[in-house]
Amino acid sequence: MGFSLGTIRQWHWISASICMAGMLLFAVTGITLNHAADIPAEPTFISVEEQLPTPLLQQWLSASSSPERLSSKINDWLYANHKIALPRQYNSEWDGAEFYLPLARPGGDAWLAIDTETGDFIYEDTDRGWLAYFNDLHKGRDSGTVWRWFIDIFAGGCIIFSVTGLILLWRQSSHRQATAPLAALGVLIPLVLMLLFIH
Repeated sequence: MGFSLGTIRQWHWISASICMAGMLLFAVTGITLNHAADIPAEPTFISVEEQLPTPLLQQWLSASSSPERLSSKINDWLYANHKIALPRQYNSEWDGAEFYLPLARPGGDAWLAIDTETGDFIYEDTDRGWLAYFNDLHKGRDSGTVWRWFIDIFAGGCIIFSVTGLILLWRQSSHRQATAPLAALGVLIPLVLMLLFIH
């Protein structure tokens, strides 16, 4: 059973309603990404060099021969003393002497390194601001699995919106003679720009 005009209209307005906020976000961040070098931004840096308390260090190391996760007590101590909040899930690196935890995120970057022999640790955090945050969301940079799924589903919704829009335009083209030339122009302009100006 084929789609009726009413059904296509329903798919069109439903997909438009669901994708409206996302399309606005991606359109605006497309502009800000295109002009990222022209928009001034001053990142903020936080650097902490300290030493873990010896009892916490020994308890953590004795609990596992391959300490790829920090103990909850170390997590609590880091937050209570230095406002360092670690995510629940992370992938760390362990070479037998140093624990290294990369903490990249949209709009910023951070890392934590602990010398397991001395307990000395270094934590550095860079925050590039809200504009960088939304630009990174646009690219899906360091945004996690859930956001990547959202981008894929959102892109599918935009495809439905675009295809149903083209079908509606085609069906009504006999009543609006400018429809076909304008649609062809929408394809021709980016094609000409790609062929002539992008090398």
